[in-house]
Amino acid sequence: MKDVYLNRITKFLPNEPVTNDEIENRLGLINGNESINRGLILRSNRIKTRYYALDKDGNPTHTNAELTAIAIRKLFDDKIKLEDIELLTAGTSSPDVIQPSHASMIHGELGSHPMEVMSAAGTCNSGVLSLRYAQLAILSGQVKNAVCAGSETLGSWMHARNFEIEIDNRKEIEENPYIAFEKDFLRWMLSDGAAAILVQDKPLEDGISLKLEWIETKSFANETETCMYAGGEKDQSGKITGWKVMTEDERDLHSVFSLKQNARLLQENVVRIGAGSMKMVMDKHRITVDDFDYFLPHISSMFFKNPVYNGLKEVGIDIPHEKWFLNLTEVGNVGAASAFLMLEEIFNSDVLRKGDRIMMMVPESARFSYAYLFLTVV
Repeated sequence: MKDVYLNRITKFLPNEPVTNDEIENRLGLINGNESINRGLILRSNRIKTRYYALDKDGNPTHTNAELTAIAIRKLFDDKIKLEDIELLTAGTSSPDVIQPSHASMIHGELGSHPMEVMSAAGTCNSGVLSLRYAQLAILSGQVKNAVCAGSETLGSWMHARNFEIEIDNRKEIEENPYIAFEKDFLRWMLSDGAAAILVQDKPLEDGISLKLEWIETKSFANETETCMYAGGEKDQSGKITGWKVMTEDERDLHSVFSLKQNARLLQENVVRIGAGSMKMVMDKHRITVDDFDYFLPHISSMFFKNPVYNGLKEVGIDIPHEKWFLNLTEVGNVGAASAFLMLEEIFNSDVLRKGDRIMMMVPESARFSYAYLFLTVV
C-alpha cells in the first residue's frame, strides 16, 4: 500500500476576532436580556477571542460552503492546482442545508471540474472522519490526492433568534460548572471557521510534510446515551424522538432545532471514556508518551485541561505539559475544524523539525466517540 502525507494545511477564520465583551453584540440578546451566565462560563472556558461568519449586526457574511471553499483555494498555486484534485472530503456539524450534502455544496462553490466528493456526518470528529476516507482512498490506490476540510458556521445557529431561555440558576452553576454545559454554555464557546488539508501519496520535495502513520476511531454509543444533539427531543428514558415524526407545534414547543448538551452525561463520561480509549489505542500501536513530541488534544473548554491531564495520568499516560499544543483560547471551539486548526497552526509555525512526532486526540461528545491520529514530520 501507498503512504499518505499531509502536504499543505490552510485555514480561513471569517471577519475580525471577537472579544468576550463583543459576543452578545454579534449573537444578540435572548428575550432582550443579557445572559447572567456569560461571565461564569467565559471564566471557565477561558476563551479570549473567537470568529463568527456574522457582521456586527448579526447578519451572515459567509455560508459554511463559502468559507470552506475559501480555505481550500488557499491550498493551491502554480505548482499544485485545484484541477488536479481527484477527491474532496468534508466534515461539519453545521451544514447550510440538510440536503444536498455538505461536500457537494462546497464543490458547487469551488466550481472547477467533476470529482468524487464525500461528506462525513457527526460533530467534532466529522473532520477527522473525512480525512480517514481520504487516507483509505489513497492507501488503496484509488486516488493519488485529495482535499479534506473541516468547518463550522455555528455562530448563526447560536444567534438569539434561534434560542430559547436557558439556565438561570446562578447558584447551581457556581456549585457545579458542568451545569453550564447546556445550550447557554454553547453560545459562549462555539465559533466559526474552516481548515483544509492537501493529502497526497508522496511528500513535498521542499519544506516539511506530515506522514499520516495511522488514524483510529472508537465509538462508545453502544454503552452511552446521547449527550449532545439537535433535530430531536430526548425523554427521561434517554430515547430521542426525531423531528420528522413531530408536528410543527411540537418542534416549536421543544426547540427541536436548538443544539442541546446534557451536562451531567458529559461530566460522567467524557474524560473517563477518553482516557480509557486512548490507553486502548496506544497499547494497540505499542507506543508510549516518549514516542511523540507534541500532543494536540481537542478540548471544548480550558475547564477540561486539568481533568483530561489527570484522567490520562490515572491510566498511566502522563503527558508533560510542555508537549501540549492548544489554540482554543484564540480561535474558540470550531467543532469539526478544531483539530485541523491546531494542526494548521503548528504545521505553519517554525517549531516542527523532521523526525518530530505528533499525537492527536479528538473527542466528540454527541454520543461519545474519539479519534486519534499519529503523524511524523518528514
